Amino acid sequence: MRAIRVTSAAALGLAALSLTVPAASAVDTKVPAVVGTATPSTIAAGGQVTLFVSGCDGDAEATSAVFDTVTIPRGDTATATVDWDAKRGALYTITYTCLDDGRQGTSQLTIAGDARPTPTFTTLRPTVTTTATATRSPAGPARGGVGGSQGGMDAGEIAAGAALVLAATGGVVFVLRRRAGSRQH
Repeated sequence: MRAIRVTSAAALGLAALSLTVPAASAVDTKVPAVVGTATPSTIAAGGQVTLFVSGCDGDAEATSAVFDTVTIPRGDTATATVDWDAKRGALYTITYTCLDDGRQGTSQLTIAGDARPTPTFTTLRPTVTTTATATRSPAGPARGGVGGSQGGMDAGEIAAGAALVLAATGGVVFVLRRRAGSRQH
């Protein structure tokens, strides 16, 4: 009976420990992210936007449907001129590509203005004229991103988890042996 308890405790401990092995191998393949920013993130058609990229070991390229391809030197910024025919109120994606290894990242650029004409309202009194501007809510939900949920575990977290699994397994074995030893006397 005692051998069955010890064997099952050892099997449970090994099963728990084996679940941490795939996580440890996934950490070794972690590649730093490419992060690009466009300042300002909302700009009028024909305006200039400043581009910056981090996470590249060399130069990077920024491409979008709203401006020509721009090369961004490592650790520096570049300026792009937004096309005059950019659709007002539209959201464009900017793709940043590291030239040394081909990794990519993206950011968004909004073109200022409303696609609809702004109506003007006039009161019926001839002596007072007022003008009102119509406002429009952004189309679609807010783009919140994934925040910190994309990060993986580092080696310290994996080692701490493995130590906890081993401690729990050792505790189970200790308690089972102690209980079995007290019944024999």
